[in-house]
Amino acid sequence: MAPRLPESRVVILLATYNGAPWLREQLDSLLCQTHDNWVLYWRDDGSGDGTIAVLQEFGQRAGQGRCVQLEEPRGHIGSASNFITLLRSVCDMLAERDMVAFADQDDVWLPQKLERGIIALGHAPRDEPVLYCARQILVDDTLQHLGISKPLSRPAGFPAALTQNVATGCTVMLNCLGARLVAASRPSTGTLHDWWAYLLVTAAGGKLILDDEPVVLYRQHALNLVGAPASMVSRAIAALKRGPALFMTVLREHIAALLAQPELISERARVELATLDRALRGGFWYRLAALRTPGLYRQTWSETLLFRCWFLIG
Repeated sequence: MAPRLPESRVVILLATYNGAPWLREQLDSLLCQTHDNWVLYWRDDGSGDGTIAVLQEFGQRAGQGRCVQLEEPRGHIGSASNFITLLRSVCDMLAERDMVAFADQDDVWLPQKLERGIIALGHAPRDEPVLYCARQILVDDTLQHLGISKPLSRPAGFPAALTQNVATGCTVMLNCLGARLVAASRPSTGTLHDWWAYLLVTAAGGKLILDDEPVVLYRQHALNLVGAPASMVSRAIAALKRGPALFMTVLREHIAALLAQPELISERARVELATLDRALRGGFWYRLAALRTPGLYRQTWSETLLFRCWFLIG
């Protein structure tokens, strides 16, 4: 591996909500990082357990100024809004070499997680937004090994980002411009913070870095907000059970949110989004023509087929 970039500081954003059963292991893994130039910003979303006490105790162990609580706004605002609020709160203090990492409360970071992201982002252009993400080791509630997340089978980016999120939030890191881009945006109401970051960075013509090396123990348990599907079959069955309504609603909201902020995205993305928007407002033949948009697919042929069917009828 290439030498570390010690001058690069990582601002870690942790959104918590009733995470006390798992939080200590995640926080301990921060202290074990091979790159130790980091500061943690956290906001609790109204926990009723011991989450805040765990973080306050960690702040004493981590050292002066390394664990900072964001107290406003108070109350429950939801996971995606929590992360975006944290991101906006730190953007003004970011230096050019600084990077931002999202952290979930229930995972465990492998020691070289930050180092790998720093090196990847450090070698990317600084004059464009860049998002780094990686694969994960899937574990159960007690951190017993379940497998490794699937590698991508097709190129990721825009407009594929409209159909599927491939940037798992617990692995995501943004360079300074990427962080500022996402912070300046107005996410759609039904999105997730990691999906929105991936979608916006690629729609803006930014760079996506996919690391094939797992960097976190991604805990799978009954209270996961999203979690990882056990297999392609289970993912397909779950999609069929949900039906097209939810998927098409999210797709329309993403398209509308991006079109409402044309100054943040590339000319190519604006043209493609306008085409998709007209198709969804038009009839069958408009939608069929729009499906010819290059790169508009999901990761597997079966998922792509299902997406096309839903797009045509939804």
